[in-house]
Amino acid sequence: MACSRAPWVGSPAGVALGQGAALPQQKPSGRRRFADKVVIVTGGTSGIGRAAALMFAAEGGRVAFCGRNIDRGKQVEDEIREAGGEAIFIRADVRNEPEVKALVDKTVDRYGHLDVAFNNAGISIEKPLHQLSAAEFDDVIGTDLRGVFLAMKYQIPHMMQKGGSIVVTSSSNAIATTANRSCYSAAKRGLVGLVQAAALEYAQHGIRINTLIPGTTDTPFIRRLAGMESLPDAAWHVAIAQWAKSHVAGLQRVATPEEIAAFALMLASDDHPYTTGGQFVIDGGKTAQAG
Repeated sequence: MACSRAPWVGSPAGVALGQGAALPQQKPSGRRRFADKVVIVTGGTSGIGRAAALMFAAEGGRVAFCGRNIDRGKQVEDEIREAGGEAIFIRADVRNEPEVKALVDKTVDRYGHLDVAFNNAGISIEKPLHQLSAAEFDDVIGTDLRGVFLAMKYQIPHMMQKGGSIVVTSSSNAIATTANRSCYSAAKRGLVGLVQAAALEYAQHGIRINTLIPGTTDTPFIRRLAGMESLPDAAWHVAIAQWAKSHVAGLQRVATPEEIAAFALMLASDDHPYTTGGQFVIDGGKTAQAG
């Protein structure tokens, strides 16, 4: 995936590793809100999706999750099972319609029904608009927007008799963005409209559909965009912590994947049955400040 280097690149130079790099740890809820529920998670092999798959399983969900990386998928599947949870990794690329349909079909064949979906898979390519190829633009839109459409297209029919809950991962870039993110921002803003219309279409069937709008989160996704995958972990955490102090108004830190996943579980649960068609921002105050 082609991308530009993020603005914090180079910031670790000469910096002593120390205070300010550690993020708070999200504690497991200890609840069983998804006992006997069947859950699909797309983009579940790393970052927010991985954290959500682990949390859904820890709360009793039977989790089917997908991604493109088989090795990472098997690792997450093993981790869930070793912790006493139930999960299956199904290799699928959300850009590929037959694979998305197969993901849903295999989930229902294995577990009998579908109650919850967390449609989270996404990518970004960061360049000035005129430097983007049509293929790159299509790749981002095809993954981030069309991929969610395909997932919902095949998930919703399995929820229409008994209801269900769908949560879609958008981004704070749907509200306030920066240079070099034209295709990513277009896709993420498009998800808001997709969810709003779908929420109205399926409310009568007892299906709630909401948009999760996270801010910058410490995931492999942003580390790749920064071009800092080879940087030692400790140096990376200091770099992103420094960046957040000047770029995240409010809490002045990035989120952990577990913090975002915990919010997704709340939206997906039965705790708030009056929520549908909403956009729920969890960005530490990033978009609250006027530009």
